[in-house]
Amino acid sequence: MQTEDHITSEPRIKKLEPVLLPGEIVVNEVNFVRKCIATDTSQYDLWGKLVCTNFKISFITDDPMPLQKFHYKNLLLGEHDVPLTCIEQIVTVNDTKRKQKVLGPNQKLKFNPTELIIYCKDFRIVRFRFDEAGPESAKKVCLAIAHYSQPTDLQLLFAFEYVGEIYHNPAKKVNGVDPGGGGGSGGGISSASGQQTPLFETYSDWDREIKRTGASEWRVCSVNEGYMISTCLPEYFVVPSSLADQDLKLYSHSFIGRRMPLWSWNHPNGSALVRMANIKDVLQQRRIDQRICNAITRSHPLRSDVYKSDLDKCLPNIQEIQAAHIKLKQLCVNEPFEETEEKWLSSLENTRWLEYIRSFLKHSAELVYMMECKHVSVVLQEEEGRDLSCLAASLVQVMLDPYFRTIVGFQSLIQKEWVMAGYQFLDRCNHLKRSDKESPLFLMFLDCVWQLLEQYPAAFEFSEMYLTILYDSARISLFGTFLFNCPHQRVKESTEFAISKNIQLGDEKGLRFPCVWDWSLQFTSRDRLLFHNPLYIGKSAPCVQNGAVKTFKRSKKNYSSTLRGVPPAIKNGIISEQEFLPRRNSLILKLKPDFLQQTESQSNSMEQYFRDWFAKPVDLHGVILPHISGTQIKLWKLCYFRWVPEAQINHGGFIAAFHKVSLLADEVDMLNRNLRQCKSNSPLQGNCSELDQGRMYFRANGLDDTSGAPDFLSSSFPFSPVGNLCRRSILGTPLSKFLSGAKIWLSTETLANED
Repeated sequence: MQTEDHITSEPRIKKLEPVLLPGEIVVNEVNFVRKCIATDTSQYDLWGKLVCTNFKISFITDDPMPLQKFHYKNLLLGEHDVPLTCIEQIVTVNDTKRKQKVLGPNQKLKFNPTELIIYCKDFRIVRFRFDEAGPESAKKVCLAIAHYSQPTDLQLLFAFEYVGEIYHNPAKKVNGVDPGGGGGSGGGISSASGQQTPLFETYSDWDREIKRTGASEWRVCSVNEGYMISTCLPEYFVVPSSLADQDLKLYSHSFIGRRMPLWSWNHPNGSALVRMANIKDVLQQRRIDQRICNAITRSHPLRSDVYKSDLDKCLPNIQEIQAAHIKLKQLCVNEPFEETEEKWLSSLENTRWLEYIRSFLKHSAELVYMMECKHVSVVLQEEEGRDLSCLAASLVQVMLDPYFRTIVGFQSLIQKEWVMAGYQFLDRCNHLKRSDKESPLFLMFLDCVWQLLEQYPAAFEFSEMYLTILYDSARISLFGTFLFNCPHQRVKESTEFAISKNIQLGDEKGLRFPCVWDWSLQFTSRDRLLFHNPLYIGKSAPCVQNGAVKTFKRSKKNYSSTLRGVPPAIKNGIISEQEFLPRRNSLILKLKPDFLQQTESQSNSMEQYFRDWFAKPVDLHGVILPHISGTQIKLWKLCYFRWVPEAQINHGGFIAAFHKVSLLADEVDMLNRNLRQCKSNSPLQGNCSELDQGRMYFRANGLDDTSGAPDFLSSSFPFSPVGNLCRRSILGTPLSKFLSGAKIWLSTETLANED
């Protein structure tokens, strides 16, 4: 061991206490713990206390974080905290006995650990050393973390303890805000932009969406009120006006999960987007299917035909997506990072993650064509109608409707197509560690949206930081938004919990859990400005004429196109037959040949539609279509690389452009405020509050600001890899070899029985 690795400083003896939320309790702790910071030296390591609560693991220290000039603060979590639901795997190591063990919830530990390695679902790896800590205390805290991070029952998740404490002590608030938001009655939640995000828990939310999209031949159905028909459907949903409630009750028995057809969205031309589970009654299948299709046809002003898309046949299944995600995770946290550089692109291709991203974008673009060009309603058919259809329906709406490219619109889309439509967040996010049901479909959706954001940055109000933080929030067990498999499960489980805790619910349907869309629970108003994309062009832009501020609507001729000169081999964003064969070291992958079941003339018509669309300037408030050729589908580096120190680019990455554009946008805002002030002839002091407010995170010091970028900017901003993914040698032996193999993400089957 190198001499610089020798710890000469004495651990501090000082009382360090964690910051606890209502309902949060400390279950175990150990003092004199060392958190490993750097990969090749221990001189930056931090001394402190490691605490396990029923919500998180927390490392508390008075030592300042070295090598770090900026920290993005979450109000619910400390700088060194990891939510229990974010923990993927727990490995204990004993240097002396050369042993290691993956800890399960009820397993024994036959050796005293000298090191604890926490593998997180967001690709972080955190290491703690127990050189100076009591061996029994170290063992107990490791076992406590293993136990509380792998609960066996839904009601053991922290959100239940939290809301129980709030109901018994209503005066308690988190960050000065009443936390009783989502997951109960009410119309919506105020978002980062101050607007209300509809939760689609009420009749009125669905009715407003019908009116917003002009779906005059559709109605809100309350046949499932009280979950009388199906427990995996919302209480209210939208159906064709020609379908009577009695018919719906009759037909519901024939669908898997009794999941009747669900309306998602209406095109201005009258075409509808509908989701439907498979019909299990073979004898009645044709008759019921025809009845449903006829009702959808009658809801179209042109009485157009219905196009059915069988997602189970044309898209990767959840097991394939999970396998790709595991390979991607292994690649992004591989050790050592430098050794994979030569074959990194081919290794990335072999994960098939980008191939599946391309598949969803391609198929969604084809469905856009059917609705936009052919004017037909589209039915997304899937076995249960609550996995692939969530992703496909959401992508189609993001491409077609600019409202869903705003922050409030995007949040309402997730509420409507994921939360209320019964996406199984509990199982797919694996909150209870039932790995056979885990699949990162929600992450894949966010990745697909990021691809569109990357290709059309001016079309989206939100930034990639917003998407990344939204993904992280799904791993925090405080919010009811991403905690349950369906709305009925929330009502059922929370009602049982309320009875056991003697909580009086009154007229409420279950407990009201905090909603993730109330971003003030997690971030300050300044930090929430990072959600806003400075490149976004709103539907109307300010214009000054003769000192008066006016607005003008942008027409297509106002947009400059950056899409001209697309190589013909790309086939206008849709991969042609010649592109099916992958080239060596290329990200163009072979796609399934049965994506479309149309005649050759229809295929030619589709190709012509895409060719014509890509030949025109982009209307940022109209349809957007993805480029899906090899180099145009990229790896979402901020999400997957933010914890890898070797992958960081100081003063580089997208944040460099984000910073410059933010300053420019802030200068434009300052000019507009000055012009308004001059026109009103009001004193400057009277507008100080307005001048202090801005919509950009990075503010210009004044007009013509020439100051450089802050020192803390890097490609991982606003996250910091310091203290994460520590791959320092143990007793001079590389960690990867010590743990048997190059893959640092350990196999439970390999290590579970090693004592």
